[in-house]
Amino acid sequence: MGKLKIAIPTKAYAGLDDTVSEVFGKAKTFTIVEIENGQVKNVRVIDNPAASYDYGSGPVAVKTLADLKVNFVVAAELGPGASGLLEHYHILKVSVKHNTKVADVIKENLSKFKA
Repeated sequence: MGKLKIAIPTKAYAGLDDTVSEVFGKAKTFTIVEIENGQVKNVRVIDNPAASYDYGSGPVAVKTLADLKVNFVVAAELGPGASGLLEHYHILKVSVKHNTKVADVIKENLSKFKA
């Protein structure tokens, strides 16, 4: 397993202690978790530039994550536009329940994250 970047739509700025947002495109933040050889190496939180959009937030959020060279998106729900764009950028998707703690999501899905 090499280096991976995982993006999780989150509700605030709490990093691994934050929870998965019920929305993707309009999530307040994205928690970006970098994993190397099965270990968390870095965690940072970015603002979602599309959080306040009335329409089209999913594609803008996906483009932001693609520019960050994210390998995986872990989300509770993805719209058809966001899903299609994730596939276009070769970003893999993992579904989880919203309100799940980010640290638990990483731990429970670590076997799915392969470089």
